[in-house]
Amino acid sequence: MSYQPKKIILRLYKIPTCRGSPLSSERKERGGFCLGRRDEEMGVRRFAVLLCAEDSDYVRAKYGGYFGIFKEMLGAPGEEWHVYRAVRHELPLDEAEIQLYDGFVITGSCSDAYGDDPWIRDLLVFLRRLDSMKKKVLGICFGHQILGRAVGGKVGQAKSWDIGLRTVNLSTTSAFFSSLGIPLGLSIIQCHRDEVKELPPKVEVVARSDKTGIEMFRFGDHIMGIQGHPEYTKDILLHLIDRLLQKTLITVGIMNRPYGHGSYQPLPPCCLAYENAFLMHSLVV
Repeated sequence: MSYQPKKIILRLYKIPTCRGSPLSSERKERGGFCLGRRDEEMGVRRFAVLLCAEDSDYVRAKYGGYFGIFKEMLGAPGEEWHVYRAVRHELPLDEAEIQLYDGFVITGSCSDAYGDDPWIRDLLVFLRRLDSMKKKVLGICFGHQILGRAVGGKVGQAKSWDIGLRTVNLSTTSAFFSSLGIPLGLSIIQCHRDEVKELPPKVEVVARSDKTGIEMFRFGDHIMGIQGHPEYTKDILLHLIDRLLQKTLITVGIMNRPYGHGSYQPLPPCCLAYENAFLMHSLVV
């Protein structure tokens, strides 16, 4: 059977937690989750994307922005998906508004999760509130890092960028993954310079790679962080690489050779087309 990261993340995120009803024996065997959709009498399921970056013109034109990308990856017919631009200080105002949603997704960002920008401080307060309410939260890249910080972990800059396709190894001791019957190795697109460096004992690290020690983590049944980008396609990644190159945040030579073995040496401009072609060839999503 062929597994794609997008489909696996869909399974991991869209399993609703139980709402006060007794667990059946089948549900207990699967780790205490309620499998299946909420009963019709409980209403429409609603999710919100917390957008932590401004959309580029390319992503907005082709995908309807990053909100459109996440809705396409995680959404299902009959659900309602809304967006809050956290980077512009847009967040649900009160508990009544928060309770409208079954879950929240935190996107990537050009900002540092260990930063002290006002909107980042506001987001940290909000995420800790979601944790206290046991709301389901999924964080991707920056979202993974800011979630790690919110639950008491340490976030900082890695030794080098990680850009390209990387194999992420899921924990062999996690009952969570073994109960779902998914493969223990996944190839996921990466594009990050920061990382979660430490997490408190109460948080379970459920995936690592040869580059990053905390690729995925879980906290309780409601919080999950993923360092990679299961939502990315080849063209999104290459577009982002072009933006990073234009801002001189990276040089061509740091893009991953197969599974992350970059030389970290600048290459002449004539090699750019070759590197992009190589990267496109190696990314199969």
